[in-house]
Amino acid sequence: MIIVMNPGVKEEEIQRVVKKLKDAGLGVHLSVGEFRTIIGAIGDEKLVREIGLEAIPSIERVLPITQPFKLVGREFKPEDSVFDLGSCKIGGDEIVIMAGPCAVESEEQLLEAAMGVKAAGAQILRGGAFKPRTSPYAFQGLEEEGLKLLAKVREKTGLPIVTEVMDQHTVGIVNEYTDIIQVGARNMQNFYMLRELGKLTKPILLKRGLSATMEEWLMAAEYVMSGGNRQVILCERGIRTFETYTRNTLDLSAVPVVKHLSHLPVIVDPSHGTGNWRWVPSMSRAAVAAGADGVMIEVHPHPEMALCDGAQSLTVEKFSILLDELRKVAAVFDKRLGTVS
Repeated sequence: MIIVMNPGVKEEEIQRVVKKLKDAGLGVHLSVGEFRTIIGAIGDEKLVREIGLEAIPSIERVLPITQPFKLVGREFKPEDSVFDLGSCKIGGDEIVIMAGPCAVESEEQLLEAAMGVKAAGAQILRGGAFKPRTSPYAFQGLEEEGLKLLAKVREKTGLPIVTEVMDQHTVGIVNEYTDIIQVGARNMQNFYMLRELGKLTKPILLKRGLSATMEEWLMAAEYVMSGGNRQVILCERGIRTFETYTRNTLDLSAVPVVKHLSHLPVIVDPSHGTGNWRWVPSMSRAAVAAGADGVMIEVHPHPEMALCDGAQSLTVEKFSILLDELRKVAAVFDKRLGTVS
């Protein structure tokens, strides 16, 4: 249920309502906006009705939440969520750029990529230490050694890092090293892992599943947020369709739809969405035009030598050209690319 407080309500009245909800065994989420304070009550709606909230003068109205996702939805929090990551903001008027190699291969490769993407304007370094692959014979990543290399390169460049977690057993070690924890498409509905991530205070980048509906994607985010972690970033990375010319079908319609339904930031991964570096620039420009809060792009200093996904990786030079183009697209919509500290 959503409890809308009267304009200008006093803090003690808000806390009175919060106490009544907690005493009834309900979870409480407080959203203080510029003009309205909204209290979300999580739990059995029958309990909300039984405590007679409508009789409290400081409450304007009590409304049911019509969507199955409560904390994720705009009914609960009308304003866009914006997360701070050092000097970087995810959401709002800035377009965040996450870039780097698909997999960490060596310190030299990672550092060269990191220095290149930072010089071009990326604010966050991406790189896979654990690599879930379709084939058991494919390169699986350097695992903890890869995490250590990411942390080492972060010290040298100042770029925060985002890397993928494999399962609930690796949440602890990935949390120890990274700044943003990525949930890959194949793990979007790993509910045991999502519950573990809900206990953390670190941003979670939640990729859309290979065949997931938008509602299923948002419900996966709800799992994390219901555990207490409200810093979830949604990532559209393409879904599986009958089309074979691209690796996946990048669903850019998901950007405006999900931003209509949810207050969470949405970024787009055109590298996995297309599977071919040729289509990455056009889909990146389209993502920004569609209203995405950022893009995640695979960049490798030598794609022809990459151990993983070289065909969809941009060179540093092509990446730099792309960011110049994205600055122009962002400006059309009164947005800007975030700056690098």
